[in-house]
Amino acid sequence: MALARIPALDPQHPSDVAAFIAGIAGTVVRPEDAAYDEARQVHLAQIDRRPAMIVQAANAGDVARTVMFARETGLELAVRGGSHSLAGHSTSEGGIVLDLGAMKGLHIDPERRLAWAQPGLRAEEYTVAAAAHGLATPFGDTGSVGIAGLTLGGGIGWLARKHGLAIDALVSVEIVTADGRLITANETEHPDLFWAVRGGGGNFGVVTRFQYKLYPVSGILGGALFMPATKAVLQALEPIAASAPEELTTISFLMAAPPAPFIPAEVHFQPTLAIMFVYDGDPESGAAALAPFREVATPLAELVMPMPYPGIYEMLRDAEQRAPATHRSLFLSTLDDAAIDEILARHAAPSSPMAMTQIRILGGAMARVDASATAFAHRDAGVMVTLITPFMDPAEAPVHTAWTHSYFEALRPNATGVYSNFLEDEGDARIREAYPTETFRRLAEVKRRYDPSNLFHMNQNIAPATEA
Repeated sequence: MALARIPALDPQHPSDVAAFIAGIAGTVVRPEDAAYDEARQVHLAQIDRRPAMIVQAANAGDVARTVMFARETGLELAVRGGSHSLAGHSTSEGGIVLDLGAMKGLHIDPERRLAWAQPGLRAEEYTVAAAAHGLATPFGDTGSVGIAGLTLGGGIGWLARKHGLAIDALVSVEIVTADGRLITANETEHPDLFWAVRGGGGNFGVVTRFQYKLYPVSGILGGALFMPATKAVLQALEPIAASAPEELTTISFLMAAPPAPFIPAEVHFQPTLAIMFVYDGDPESGAAALAPFREVATPLAELVMPMPYPGIYEMLRDAEQRAPATHRSLFLSTLDDAAIDEILARHAAPSSPMAMTQIRILGGAMARVDASATAFAHRDAGVMVTLITPFMDPAEAPVHTAWTHSYFEALRPNATGVYSNFLEDEGDARIREAYPTETFRRLAEVKRRYDPSNLFHMNQNIAPATEA
């Protein structure tokens, strides 16, 4: 449906700004307000921008009104869900931040196994509510990430091998487009737009409600095996994880062992490959799926237990704290010896003691979806490697950025693409690596139809196609 347009407004004219604010059901935070400094923060601590206003939307009407205000005034529009954008796209210097964080409505229909969710929800909030019914939707690997940005980019998480990506569970969206319309997109209504939002990010509008499938997921076997950080262990990781039952999804981290109480003191801060996992099935079968890892080497420590599915988020709670960090990511067809040697060599002399290399072994349900079915097209990628370098002193950022980028460039010759959600602000060439040529062409054409002026450009931006 079409929502009421607002008249052309001048952001420099106090009465026009006041008229806009008066029409917002939620809250508008401006630089002079006491809540401003907290409201403008995003998850990545080195991003420090000062928007002209932060609109904390209460409903789809607020979203549409803000979109039209940005369009009429020419102010830059940044859309924020969970604020985890690695590229800093959830904030703006001198523009408008449309903050969806207060829009947390959730309706679960356990009989039909469907959920209707607003975009301010975070993965853990949704997952805990669904788990009360023994159900889940596949989201990402950390609970504080917003479901909106995660879903629009694809959504690779703990259930990827059994149930696929978040977009594979997506049934429908309600979305405010650049002309202020609130429309529904699904397989039959605006199917081109529905195809595009499943992997094309926030380029096409602001989603105000998602409809998802729910899958039976109750108790899991979850936790981590802390393995020796050796070449033999890394060589075994992909063949074991890729051939395991699809109930097993692993996300591994080469890093310094944390000083956790279940890890022997002599192992603290020593290199380890932490193989974190979710086995969505009975614990005995899960233990059998883990047995091949134990045959390669004896774990230095382990934490393996049956738990409710949301319990896996607890294990990464400390890693979710707001801090500065730099990242690079890529897909590989396989984790070959050259990549393993490079990974081990880099971790022998990291720039930061907190540096880690995340390795996800993919396949399973996410790979069985045709590459052309959604805008996320890297269905055949076997491995995703992400370099994560947190640090404490912002003044040292150039050192850690240089180390991370050099490491990435050494791995890059064998890359087969990149996951758009794990891109920083890396330029157009890297955005194109996220999409095969035909996928990118289709996305640009959908962008031309729904956002020809590129109002929604604070994202991994795909410019509108030009008229033939």
